[in-house]
Amino acid sequence: MNKDFQIIMERIKANFTRKRDTRYWLQIVNDPFDRTFNFFINTQYRKKRMHSVPLHTINVYNLSYLEKIVVQITKKIHLTIVYDGFMGLKWPEQQELIQRRRHRDE
Repeated sequence: MNKDFQIIMERIKANFTRKRDTRYWLQIVNDPFDRTFNFFINTQYRKKRMHSVPLHTINVYNLSYLEKIVVQITKKIHLTIVYDGFMGLKWPEQQELIQRRRHRDE
């Protein structure tokens, strides 16, 4: 297995506590200025503010590499994944759009 994948999975398991009335999702952000991909886990308790925890930064700025890691993550953990900064980009293998529409904060 990949070192980046192992680090991300360890940190997801540490932060994914499965509390009642809590929403969990992963966020992957494309940072073209630093040429990195950043992973976050977001939690939101009922009627509370969202809390975001940085998990890992991937320094290999390659969509094929990122796609392989995302496929491995989705096989292990079934969380919603939100993509930011990927507008107009497609996965190299699947040929699907990564991000369908812009978010309010983009």
